[in-house]
Amino acid sequence: MKSLYPLIPAFATILFFVSATFAQPQSSTPAHITILHVNDTYQFTPVESGTLGGLARVMTIKKEALKENPNTLFMLAGDTLSPSVETRTYRGVQMIDAWNALGLDYAVFGNHEFDLKTPELLQRMKESKFPWLGANVVYAKTGKRFADTPPYIIRKIDGVKIGIIGLLLPETKETSSMDATLEVKDFCTVAKLLVPQIRKAGARVVVGLTHMFMREDKQLAACAQLDLILGGHEHTLLQSSANGTPIFKMTADAREVGKYDLYIDRKTGRLASMDWEVIPVNASVQEDPDFAPVIAKYSDLLKQLSVQVGSNSVILDALSLSNRTKETNVGNFIADSYRAATNADVALVNGGSIRADLTYNPGILTKRAVLSILPFNNPVVKIEISGKTLIDALEHGVARSAEDKEPGRFPQISGMSFKFDARKLPGQRVSDVMVGGRPVDLNKTYTLATSNFLVANGGDGYTMFKNARVVISEAQARKDSEVFEEAIRNAPNSTISPVVEGRIIRIN
Repeated sequence: MKSLYPLIPAFATILFFVSATFAQPQSSTPAHITILHVNDTYQFTPVESGTLGGLARVMTIKKEALKENPNTLFMLAGDTLSPSVETRTYRGVQMIDAWNALGLDYAVFGNHEFDLKTPELLQRMKESKFPWLGANVVYAKTGKRFADTPPYIIRKIDGVKIGIIGLLLPETKETSSMDATLEVKDFCTVAKLLVPQIRKAGARVVVGLTHMFMREDKQLAACAQLDLILGGHEHTLLQSSANGTPIFKMTADAREVGKYDLYIDRKTGRLASMDWEVIPVNASVQEDPDFAPVIAKYSDLLKQLSVQVGSNSVILDALSLSNRTKETNVGNFIADSYRAATNADVALVNGGSIRADLTYNPGILTKRAVLSILPFNNPVVKIEISGKTLIDALEHGVARSAEDKEPGRFPQISGMSFKFDARKLPGQRVSDVMVGGRPVDLNKTYTLATSNFLVANGGDGYTMFKNARVVISEAQARKDSEVFEEAIRNAPNSTISPVVEGRIIRIN
């Protein structure tokens, strides 16, 4: 077994599991199926100044894998149509063009596929040359699967059958703009029903293609007999196992490709052994020229995104993990820009809306950087809330900080400060809330600047804002990226140097 990445503890655990648990092949010539896997891929061009990712490079990796084994499948574990800079203009068409060119075999819905309006998503699905999966995404009234997606796939390849089931995280309603006519059913209930059907139909090897948190993937492994789970959502390289099932996730934007070689006993149809590696996608991988037409089609927009907006004199922390777990300098600057643009007392930005998942070294800030950090194009509204509601919002923002690595609800703030203790029960974690340098007054009315996603939609579970008095409505509001860009341009010499100030202090 080989890997192009250093071993990490979870990886070592799985290494032991595979060596100790899988029986040796019962046939001298087992069926050999290769699966390639990426997740959370929002743009087809390379990221991090061109050093990592890029689907033209992934195409090269795929072609090499096909040379080694013609029985190769390529899978996407959700989140690609949104959010991204390009999707603001092309509504995900650019990613469908990219995946069609690359030859994607299967994709599962991610929560951000549902940022698109339902008619747009249905059109993207029609344009796809590959099936979309999502066995637990249904119409609320009828219980029928969304868009008649197949409950699962059974694929006969190299003489054996494998099953593939796609499942989406339950919190999609909170973390996207999913249509009210849709719902996400419990993944365990659905898997318990469908996985036995898959096996009864002759597929002795079953792969779960998921877009859920790792804790949910582990629950899935406990409630259904799966041989392999290929997931996404965290934007973190994760390798683990549960109930005898290996679980893998890559980081975002195709920075690496997971490669899994399955060896299946032809007599029993069962998995005999498995090898895997994590292939870095970097500048050492040549770009396949067959991908060039996709890049050419969108070249005008790509040029526009290279225009300079300003510069930064310090490293900017726009990493997803940082902005969903602690105060960051980027979070502070964005929240400050919200508050200044609306003349509000305080501002709150849900950390999950900060999407670049990069650090920006001192240097030029381009239009792409601005739009990558805030790609959702959300209006910045102003509302009136009581001090008690403000505390409720902060409690909600840190309510999952003990159980999730990256809760999107985590608050980046301006005009206030607070402490929290994640060891305490949710709803009892926040203390020492200060507004404008003074202790918060529970009965006082404060003005709050925030995304309309949190106010109108109760996004990320911020339902406490739904009945607030609106001072600046969605119709009057400016978009988040416009406010952010203006703040950069208006900085001295258009150069920003935000710092972490102790606005949020985690006690434990």
